[in-house]
Amino acid sequence: HKFMAFKSFPELKHKPHLVDLTVEEGQRLKVVYGSNVGFHAIDLDTSSVFDLYIPSHTHGPISPHTIVILPDTNGLQLLLCYDNEGVYVDTLGKVTKNVVLQWGELPTSVAYISTGQVMGWGNKAIEIRSAETGHLDGVFMHKKAQKLKFLCERNDKVFFSSVRSGSSCQIYFMTLSKPCLANW
Repeated sequence: HKFMAFKSFPELKHKPHLVDLTVEEGQRLKVVYGSNVGFHAIDLDTSSVFDLYIPSHTHGPISPHTIVILPDTNGLQLLLCYDNEGVYVDTLGKVTKNVVLQWGELPTSVAYISTGQVMGWGNKAIEIRSAETGHLDGVFMHKKAQKLKFLCERNDKVFFSSVRSGSSCQIYFMTLSKPCLANW
C-alpha cells in the first residue's frame, strides 16, 4: 500500500507542531495547525493560509498541545489549547466565547468528552472542566507524577495510558456519570 499525497504545503511561515483537519458543514476541508506563535489554518479548496489565533498576552513561544473540533458545530467551532490555556474560536479565527479555559497544571493531553466536558491530563492531576464555561467540575489527583495521554471514549468510559520508564505501559479507564464524573 502506498500513501498518496493529497496536498503539500512546503513553505509555511510557521512550522506546524500539531495538525488536525475539520470538515466544515460536511463539505469544506480545512487544516488547522498549532505553531510556536499560535494557531493557523489552511483552506484546502483555495490553499490560502491564515492565522486563526495568535495570543497577544504572551511574549515568546507558546506550546500548542490540542485542537478540539467541538461537536454539533458542523466543524466550525474549535477549542485551541496551548500552554495552560484554551480559547474558543471559529474556523475563521473569530473568538466565539468570552471564556479562557485556565488549567491548574499544564496538561499533556486534552479531550472533549460526551458529557459536554473537557478533560485535561496533567502530570499530577486530571482536571474536568465544562466545555461551555471552562468552570472546574472536578479534579482527580495521581498517586505519583506520570505523563498520561487520552486514548478514546467508549460507552461510559474514558481510556487513557501512561508510559513508564523502561518499556512498560499501563492503560487506565474512568467511568463517566452525568452530571459529574467519578471512579478512577
